[in-house]
Amino acid sequence: MIEILVGSQMGAAEYVAEQVAEALVQAGYEVNIHLKPKLNQLNQQNIWLVITSTYGAGDLPDNIQPFADQLAQDRDYLNTLSYAVITLGDFSYDTFCLAGKKIAALLDKKGAKALLPGLDIDVLAADLPEDLALAWLPKLIHSLSGSLIGITLSWILNADPAKAVNL
Repeated sequence: MIEILVGSQMGAAEYVAEQVAEALVQAGYEVNIHLKPKLNQLNQQNIWLVITSTYGAGDLPDNIQPFADQLAQDRDYLNTLSYAVITLGDFSYDTFCLAGKKIAALLDKKGAKALLPGLDIDVLAADLPEDLALAWLPKLIHSLSGSLIGITLSWILNADPAKAVNL
């Protein structure tokens, strides 16, 4: 399962998330989109794909800021979590795609593992943001094959023997 966490102020990142989700479903993955992600509602055994825009002076959009606050305040580690980040921004600003870098830094601090370098999209580029995200998607899918094996092994090694019958 891939949890897509969306941070969108004006709708562009949400549209990219919808296009990416559709492509992932067509590739055979289960996907769940979170327009207002809440830390306690996300499974850290799943892959998290954060798709966010950068707003204002490098800020997170209003709908994902509470999630970032929860993440910063939570004392639990996310060392079984693998994630990736797609960020939309305006390259003419010195805070280009800073929102995605902030989320990635929070996840890294909690012990989560980035599947691959994030994708920073300049919304003023000639290519549409969703086209750039879809062109990057094969890299993510390739990294998922190794990650899913690692997650399965981690789950097996950490599994409660009493629950092993359910395998």
